[in-house]
Amino acid sequence: MANREIAVGDRQVFTNVRSMASAPSPMPVQPGRIRTLKEGKPGSGPVVYWMFRDQRLRDNWALIHAVREAHKANVPVAVVFNLFDQFLGAKSRHLGFMLRGLRQFCHRLQHTLQIPFFLFRGEAEETVSKFVGECGASLLVMDFSPLREVRKCKGEICKRVSDLVTVHEVDAHNVVPLWVASDKLEYSAKTIRSKINKRLSEYLIDFPNIELEPPTRKWVAPENHTIDWDDLIDDVLRRGGEVPEVDWCEPGENAAMEVLMGSKNGFLTKRLKNYSVDRNNPCKPTALSGLSPYLHFGHISAQRCALEARKLRTSHPQAIDTFLEELIVRRELADNYCFYQPHYDSLQGAWEWARKTLLDHANDKREHIYSREQLEKAQTADPLWNASQLEMVHHGKMHGFMRMYWAKKILEWTRGPEEALEISIYLNDKYELDGRDPNGYVGCMWSICGLHDQGWRERPVFGKIRYMNYAGCKRKFDVDKYIAYVNKLVGELRKRKAEKLLSQKDKILHICDPED
Repeated sequence: MANREIAVGDRQVFTNVRSMASAPSPMPVQPGRIRTLKEGKPGSGPVVYWMFRDQRLRDNWALIHAVREAHKANVPVAVVFNLFDQFLGAKSRHLGFMLRGLRQFCHRLQHTLQIPFFLFRGEAEETVSKFVGECGASLLVMDFSPLREVRKCKGEICKRVSDLVTVHEVDAHNVVPLWVASDKLEYSAKTIRSKINKRLSEYLIDFPNIELEPPTRKWVAPENHTIDWDDLIDDVLRRGGEVPEVDWCEPGENAAMEVLMGSKNGFLTKRLKNYSVDRNNPCKPTALSGLSPYLHFGHISAQRCALEARKLRTSHPQAIDTFLEELIVRRELADNYCFYQPHYDSLQGAWEWARKTLLDHANDKREHIYSREQLEKAQTADPLWNASQLEMVHHGKMHGFMRMYWAKKILEWTRGPEEALEISIYLNDKYELDGRDPNGYVGCMWSICGLHDQGWRERPVFGKIRYMNYAGCKRKFDVDKYIAYVNKLVGELRKRKAEKLLSQKDKILHICDPED
């Protein structure tokens, strides 16, 4: 087959570099993992993958599907990413981590698969649809996300792209695709668990090695399309500097696999044994997997984590079962809730019994009332709560058990459940590295609105919502030890920050000193 080029306007878009006969036959993606959002007409244009939630090369069903469809049509494929100017209050902590991971992804994508990566800034409704039109794409592949903002954006893109373009959505985030697991809002983990387990043998399968299946035809990227990663990262760090980056969590796919399987301190290789016993003890933070930031940004697939964990079930059955329950059932329950309940972050999204009991007790007398600013600065009379807030603000991650206590005390210390929910989501999304996530919304809703829970003995303020207090925490773990741990952690972080600022100041003075 002769080489040929197709141009859109004055731009050369792609070229054939080898015959279809020499192409490998990629493993197909299970049809149940793919939804057609818009049916176009068969065409000869390229495939565009708009990556959003699953920011990785390996173990990515959406990218595998895009490459497979490009193989079938003998057309090239490109990956695009849109950096929103504002996305649910993301700051330097989140955007810096994400962009550093994307830089690694871009390098591997281009050098391993020779697939170009385009990064846009602005509104994806405009940038993605415009790119699809300019390159004459015949298929647009999208990541799945249950969040309102993303779904609204996808709907607008479907309206804006040509009627010739087919749009597919691929659930590469969940082990069992959301719409396969359930077609309705599930009441609890109990109601969704059997549905997920019934389909696990079908969907918990290994991935093909996409690095052995590069596209047959290559895309000729415009010469002027280069990404200055250093300038881009510096810009977002300046804009969101009020919540600085953290240095304990290295971004990217390789770092994620190191946390999961590393020979030095990997979760499955070194820290798994006591997971089921110690995971709810805030004094033992290393008992946790440490995977949540990587799962949130899609640097690692939950399916890969499950596959590797399943290999160890014979030796650590209780720990593995507990881990898989959190990794699969609880995570996918959170996606189910945010997808089927449009009010997933408000009191309207609570079950009727919970909404009623909260409103019945909304005017109950509170011992303390704190403003959002006081809570944000950890200025309460509870040293345990203050420690958890400081851990989140400075470390970027609060222990999971403490997040429950933290949110429930916000309900106790604010003027009503609506305000409590708004403040808890605001603080979680602003400071947690894995904020702006279905698990975060569901965690706040569970703590404050009794979501996926049952009614308990009625009491002031909480009504029938599950109650947690300081005395209960003291019975479960060494509260003083946890507070001391956080104080030491925050002290060290503040010291390093001060040293860094002093070093930067010295450099500026050195540059400006005319005597030097």
